[in-house]
Amino acid sequence: MTDAPITQQNTTGFYGMAIASFAIALGSVGIALLYMDVDVWIRAFMAISVLYLTTSAITLSKVVRDRQEFEQIVSRVDQARMEKILAEHDPYRTP
Repeated sequence: MTDAPITQQNTTGFYGMAIASFAIALGSVGIALLYMDVDVWIRAFMAISVLYLTTSAITLSKVVRDRQEFEQIVSRVDQARMEKILAEHDPYRTP
């Protein structure tokens, strides 16, 4: 008998909170960049830095999630092989 692993489902509220938090953070940085008392080229540099940091964070989260999913799949395959071997094993059978 195989126990199916429990999958965690995120709620709609959690997704909404994550999107709102991301939008507020990015909007706050955008407003701060607009009202900074510095030259235009410094603002542009800071804006590009924020965009690069944002895309890097998104990429990192995707890579971590993909690795976790891959490890779960490999673990399931190994578990299925072990269960098959144990099911086919008969300790009273002579070779």
